[in-house]
Amino acid sequence: MKNAFNTITGWISDITDLLSKLLVLGIIIGILFNDFFGVIGGIGAVMAQFGDAGLAGLLALVLIVTWYNK
Repeated sequence: MKNAFNTITGWISDITDLLSKLLVLGIIIGILFNDFFGVIGGIGAVMAQFGDAGLAGLLALVLIVTWYNK
């Protein structure tokens, strides 16, 4: 059972690592080629949603960052 959890955790970690690298690549491409894929606009929209939520949005953002850093 532990082996299964370790395998699934490893997969999730690999997928998260890949997605974060793709996000960085999308941001770099967006800066160089005038946001061709809309990544920078999408990040701005997500940040605007957190900002519109006020204190609750700020707390949610802090929790997400804390969980990601673990």
